[in-house]
Amino acid sequence: MHLYCFGESGNAYKAALSLELAGLEWQPVWVDFFHGETRTPDYRALNPMGEVPVLVDGDLVLTQSGVIQDYVVEISGKLGWRDSAERRDILRWILFDNHKNSGVSGPVRFNMNFLPEAKRDAGANAYLMARHGAAMKVLDGCLDGRDWLVGDRPTIADIANCGYLYYPEPFGFDRTTYPNIDAWLDRIAGLPGWKHPYDLMPGSPADRA
Repeated sequence: MHLYCFGESGNAYKAALSLELAGLEWQPVWVDFFHGETRTPDYRALNPMGEVPVLVDGDLVLTQSGVIQDYVVEISGKLGWRDSAERRDILRWILFDNHKNSGVSGPVRFNMNFLPEAKRDAGANAYLMARHGAAMKVLDGCLDGRDWLVGDRPTIADIANCGYLYYPEPFGFDRTTYPNIDAWLDRIAGLPGWKHPYDLMPGSPADRA
């Protein structure tokens, strides 16, 4: 399998980390996002949405991190559900991540760190940080007294929601403010096979510096 990705992408990290923790064989394919590769005709032929990640497994092409994570569970039997109730709960957390967590932290991190300074909108960033802070309060509260978001083991729900939370660039998130999230991120990082996004995928700000 080949995963089209780049190190700065938290959405790609969700897919890459799921593949790695499930013990599947895969290879990263670096996408030069910052020089416009996702907008080229060749890339749009692979993914008309013009995004990463993209997983290619033989003739199968999958886009969107949650779909790729679901496929990882299907073919590996790991990081998934034991019954239909758990599957729905995992889906609930993936949708929460898409709309409230990564869907907010991704844009504010990009705006604060990767846009030219002249294009950074302080008002928009403040709004996004406030929304993300509210989501983190929900996540921290739901982790109170729990090791994992669903059931008694790590699942793709955990991997989806941690996707942007290991990055060092500032985006208004301080994990020490949320003790349950802080401990949960340590538990995830302690799983066999865990790697930081800049170690797991090619591409980092240091490479572009």
